[in-house]
Amino acid sequence: MVEQNGPAPLVEVEGMVKSFGENAVLRDVSLALRRSDVMAVVGGNGAGKSTLMKILAGIYTPDKGSIRIEGSDVSLHTPSAAHAMGVYLVPQEPLLFPNMTVEENLSLGLDEPRTDVRKRAVALIKRLNWPLSMSRQANSLSIAEQQLVEILRGLLRSAKVLILDEPTSSLTFAEIQSLFKLIKELRAEGVGIFYITHRLDEVFEIATHVAILRDGRVTLEGPVGGFTRELLLQGLLPSESRKGSAAARTKTLHRNAPDAKPALVLDRVSGYGFRDVSLSVYPGEVLGIAGVVGAGRTELAEAVFGIGKLVGGRVLLDGADITGCGVRDAIRKGLNYIPEDRRRNGLFGAASVRANVTSAVLDTLGRVFLPVFRERKLTSKYIEEFSISTTGQEQSLGALSGGNQQKVIISRILATNPKVLILDEPTRGIDAGARGDVYRIIDALKAEGLAVLLISSDMEEILALSDRVVTMYNGAINREFGPGEIALDGLMAASFGVC
Repeated sequence: MVEQNGPAPLVEVEGMVKSFGENAVLRDVSLALRRSDVMAVVGGNGAGKSTLMKILAGIYTPDKGSIRIEGSDVSLHTPSAAHAMGVYLVPQEPLLFPNMTVEENLSLGLDEPRTDVRKRAVALIKRLNWPLSMSRQANSLSIAEQQLVEILRGLLRSAKVLILDEPTSSLTFAEIQSLFKLIKELRAEGVGIFYITHRLDEVFEIATHVAILRDGRVTLEGPVGGFTRELLLQGLLPSESRKGSAAARTKTLHRNAPDAKPALVLDRVSGYGFRDVSLSVYPGEVLGIAGVVGAGRTELAEAVFGIGKLVGGRVLLDGADITGCGVRDAIRKGLNYIPEDRRRNGLFGAASVRANVTSAVLDTLGRVFLPVFRERKLTSKYIEEFSISTTGQEQSLGALSGGNQQKVIISRILATNPKVLILDEPTRGIDAGARGDVYRIIDALKAEGLAVLLISSDMEEILALSDRVVTMYNGAINREFGPGEIALDGLMAASFGVC
């Protein structure tokens, strides 16, 4: 990195490389942050933003690259080492101890009497005008309130490098304005801030500099004054060759008739993380839902399926109102869901392939004894149809590759004979070969007349599979793309709120 005149940057990363298995997340990334600067770090999902910041925070160890703080080489291999050097990360997902109070959570890791911490925290809360009680238990806080506590944790540590990862994703307008006011005050005190955001409005409101990451590389960087929204979006878009390969895939709409009725209708539904969402998906159609982290897509899917809670609107399945029905009833009526986090919500890792495939339909296979013969027959059907690579039905699911695990999960869901299938990030964390297999499965489901609601952060995947697309931004649908209108630049612009 070329040195500039004046004092050394507050923090520099140079030649940063990081991979997880065969997935290269950072590819020779170099950035510098100076005192009193706010660097907005912008990129699509999976661009490497959070990974880079976790390296700075001592959570991840880089495969290659160096870190300098105020001109001196440092090793930040643990969070405590990063804290000692004045680097603190406020995570996107709150990590509070649920059975502790706000005060106890704030005091953890601070080498000073709790009474002093309390005094500083109360003064900070008053300064920010945030509605937080120090005596409340963390498990009684809303997600937005938990986010406030995480931000307070960072501010109480008097960090000289403060990393804010999507800090406003759950905050109200008033809370956001209070935070922005404080960021300006911290700048005046010489604090440098990395500010990860998907909201381009925030880049121009709060940042002094901006860096665009795409596919693990910095594609654009410089003072905010030298950029427009259009330039930022150009930095986010993939190369022309990749754009062409995605757009070249042909799609066939398998609606039964021009006057076909929708299989699933969402009528102005609202809940945590989303509001006033209306859409319809038809038999034989894939409706893509595009957007960035925090847009409300997963929250919408979980509430429709019955995992989360709807606070307004209606859900109609084949014309019947299923609003508020539980998960079991939703499955019985013909709606099923494949979650984004398959390890936490989608599979039984220690159980066999057979047990995973048939776990959702055991009550239909037999009533008294475990119907092993029917289980094996059903499992064989899906192993053959989906080319699941396994040593046998009794192999532990956890021993399979990510792509084969995903095929088993899809098999289990299809065994329930759904009419509507919600797929949330169906190819997340699987290799290119397995991704192609999943795409073929989705095409086959569409040909069989299933209605598919596809949530994906991969814009090329949305392009490849969707017949229509809606984009969500800040919890609401902000644009719909019909057949022939779906293009990568338009999807990207709408996902970042630039319509």
